Amino acid sequence: MARASAALGLASAAASAAPAVPAPRVSARVSRLLLRNVPLFATLSDSQVEVLTQVIQRRSFRRGASIIRSGESASSLHVIVSGMVQVVVSDRHGAEVILDILKPGDYFGEMGLIDDLPPSATVTARESCEILILAKNDFTTCLRENGNLAVALQRGLVKRLRGANSKIGSLALLDVHGRVARALLDMSTTVDGQQVVNKLSKQDLAKLIGASREMVSRVLGNLQAQGHIEMSRSAIILKKTSPG
Repeated sequence: MARASAALGLASAAASAAPAVPAPRVSARVSRLLLRNVPLFATLSDSQVEVLTQVIQRRSFRRGASIIRSGESASSLHVIVSGMVQVVVSDRHGAEVILDILKPGDYFGEMGLIDDLPPSATVTARESCEILILAKNDFTTCLRENGNLAVALQRGLVKRLRGANSKIGSLALLDVHGRVARALLDMSTTVDGQQVVNKLSKQDLAKLIGASREMVSRVLGNLQAQGHIEMSRSAIILKKTSPG
């Protein structure tokens, strides 16, 4: 608890029953340059990248669109080119928890390609997104012919497992103040020398850490009053201060 709080000095999830959205737009053939800029495909040979340009699809999704639905059949690897998505689980009463928020370069859907089970979470677009989609057969061929790709996927899975362990530990060992601090640190990026959390509402933060919006608002207010963060309509800036 003390560690997360000291480090600081310290988004709305789409429901499974969300209104229908227009079908995603399928773009033209993907360029080799675009694939080369995707970290997951960085180790592929020129010939393998050329094959990918012929089989991989690029699709556009509008904000709120469901990309993968929990329990439904899914047989593709998805790689984010632009925009952000959120991974959500919900119960039959509509209560939701955001498991993760993914950004450009991140990927999802790979677990179902490995164990042939339907997805256990729903993935929705937090904003307009461009997604690369690789079908299972093509993914399997790529994996078989490139050991470095398999290693990259393994590292990605391990990273998510470590993240899950950290989140479980936070839920079990930290109070709401500590969980808010940990989440802000995890979600922040460096912008002009400052640690900034963009496009994360209080409601989304509450769903990320398993707390009420009211409690999150109170904690954020306390952190701002103590000079540990600055809040605007679109961002939270983490200040490099120590708790008094």
